[in-house]
Amino acid sequence: MADRPGFEGIKGTSRSATVAGLPSRGRARARGFISRITILPRAAAPQFAAVVSDDTPPSTAGFERRVHTSRPRSAQVRLVWIGQRRVPGIEAGTQIAFEGMVSPVDGMPTIYNPRYEIIGRPEAQQ
Repeated sequence: MADRPGFEGIKGTSRSATVAGLPSRGRARARGFISRITILPRAAAPQFAAVVSDDTPPSTAGFERRVHTSRPRSAQVRLVWIGQRRVPGIEAGTQIAFEGMVSPVDGMPTIYNPRYEIIGRPEAQQ
């Protein structure tokens, strides 16, 4: 799944960098797991954001409860889609490959309107 017409996948996704390997500025390509999403209220301008990290989520059930752990915090990058209230397929636990221009915003590497490809989805708990 991609967000732009004519998008044929992110080249080199098997060799993509980790989130920890992203530059502080400039064009970058990486892959990781969505650790959390942010949906703004209707009164705000449409914007959808997801935080991606290198950590593999243990499962989607109870994923939100894993807030405080003794493990060191992994590298993170914020992906922001301007003008979108939701992005289909982007949910906590999903693995994605993404590409775009990295810039620091409020001390966190951020990519606006990234190209992306969903690598895997969390399996439903039965």
